[in-house]
Amino acid sequence: FLAAADGLGSIAIDTTQLNMSVTDPTAWATAMNNLGMVPVGLAGQQLVTDSICVPGFDPSLSMMTGITPINPMIPGMGLVPPPPPTDVPVVKEIIHCKSCTLFPPNPNLPPPSTRERPPGCKTVFVGGLPENATEEIIQEVFEQCGDITAIRKSKKNFCHIRFAEEFMVDKAIYLSGYRMRLGSSTDKKDSGRLHVDFAQARDDFYEWECKQRMLAREERHRRKMEEDRLRPPSPPAIMHYSEHEAALLAEKLKDDSKFSEAITVLLTWIERGEVNRRSANQFYSMVQSANSHVRRLMNEKAAHEQEMEQAKESFKNALTGILTQFEQIVAVFNASTRQKAWDHFSKAQRKNIDIWRKHSEELRNAHSEQLMGIRREEEMEMSDDDSGDNPTKKLRVDDSALAAQAYALKEENDSLRWQLDAYRNEVELLKQEKGQLFRTEESLTKDQQLQFLQQTMQGMQQQLLSIQEELNNKKSELEQAKEEQTHTQAMLKVLQEQLKSTKELAEINGHDESQANEINVLTVALVNQDREKNSEKRSPGLKSEKEALLIGIISTFLHVHPFGANIEYLWSYMQQLDSRISANEIEMLLMRLPRMFKQEFTGVGATLEKRWKFCAFEGIKTV
Repeated sequence: FLAAADGLGSIAIDTTQLNMSVTDPTAWATAMNNLGMVPVGLAGQQLVTDSICVPGFDPSLSMMTGITPINPMIPGMGLVPPPPPTDVPVVKEIIHCKSCTLFPPNPNLPPPSTRERPPGCKTVFVGGLPENATEEIIQEVFEQCGDITAIRKSKKNFCHIRFAEEFMVDKAIYLSGYRMRLGSSTDKKDSGRLHVDFAQARDDFYEWECKQRMLAREERHRRKMEEDRLRPPSPPAIMHYSEHEAALLAEKLKDDSKFSEAITVLLTWIERGEVNRRSANQFYSMVQSANSHVRRLMNEKAAHEQEMEQAKESFKNALTGILTQFEQIVAVFNASTRQKAWDHFSKAQRKNIDIWRKHSEELRNAHSEQLMGIRREEEMEMSDDDSGDNPTKKLRVDDSALAAQAYALKEENDSLRWQLDAYRNEVELLKQEKGQLFRTEESLTKDQQLQFLQQTMQGMQQQLLSIQEELNNKKSELEQAKEEQTHTQAMLKVLQEQLKSTKELAEINGHDESQANEINVLTVALVNQDREKNSEKRSPGLKSEKEALLIGIISTFLHVHPFGANIEYLWSYMQQLDSRISANEIEMLLMRLPRMFKQEFTGVGATLEKRWKFCAFEGIKTV
């Protein structure tokens, strides 16, 4: 165990030699068999066990967590001795310490399970310790895996051990499953089966986060350096205007090599608004110096045009030579296709010659069309430029002298015009100072816009006032409707109370039925009057033709019954005409038309009955 632990501790990171996950035992055994080696360790001990290579552990996390992937095939590590005989069983050995002895687990049993490895794990959980185990014994057993920074032992036979490095945790996991016995005692308190697993500690996670932040800072710094290296240089800063800088700029404008830089500064000054009455003459001189470069630029353009003409001529000559050679090649192919030579070629040779001939003819025709196009352009330019041969030659001879004179006159004219504009600007400034300038067109347009906005605001205010008046009217109408509703409800309650009182008096005093009928008729008439008043305000019209037919039939029926009819009698009659009609529908229709139909109560007590009468002839007189 010591040799294996020391060997695992000296393993270095070499990700270029790892092309597969070490956690896959099948892939590892296949690779060893392909290399002609048996994957066993020292003295028959298993080289890479399932307890070291945690199931489900991803070696690609090495950059994030700092966990070094184990590669036992690195030369010089001393982990791969000469292959022992193949019949040696792969088992773990007994580990002897000063105070205890560790016995390996049964090799036929499955490897002990472990939890998912936390990032930056340096702490392990050790369970199943003997009851008499002390921190010194635990230190003695696990310090062989690496430097221990802290041991936290509990009273319930477990502890947490924190190592200095992350790879030491893998060595401690190797001891999971071993049976620990203190000395030579057989007491249960002196023995226990160890269970070693990854532990989640805040210190480990904090250190891992610090390392990740450090790597992120380094990455950001590297990217920033790369961006700064690839960023194009900033344009030079433009100085502020002053008389000294303006004098230097005027000298730069006269120099052809510094003209492009100086004209940029002049443009920036003019756009900043540095031109005023004091500096107008200085800026005019700089603008005049910029204008003096027009002749130089025209001369450069003429030189470039001459170079272009020479290049065109050389291109035309080269194209003519190429076309001549194409003609010769096509002539060779045509001669080869004649019968004297054609019969001696094989079928494949004839096919190739035919293909080459067609390709050469296409290229020759394309070059010929290009050359003819160039010649046509030259002829068109000559016809546009030449109005006559002799006059143009004389004009070309005298062109330079006339151009010089014309340019001098033009410069003089421009200078005079600029001086006149400067005087005009001074006069306008003086008028502005004295307050004699009238409003400009821009101010007039602003006034018009302001008036238009004021008119629109007034219109919107008028609309708002009209909407407010309508809202107030609606509110007043709603209040009136509420008052009428409360008034009618109060009257109805009063009438109902009177009706009850009169009935009680009639029953007590033994009045005859005629007085009761008169009272009922009176109360019904009052209720009908209220209904008529309310229905006048909100009586909807007829909804359909069916309702009109029903009203006509009901009016005829009630007209032949002058003393009225109750709703059941009326409904039984209507059922014979339409079986789908209901008594409630007929009653609702009668209540909607209080000027045509009225309801009366007849009888007293148990003989009280509601009857509907036809009153359209009376209602039409009151309309």
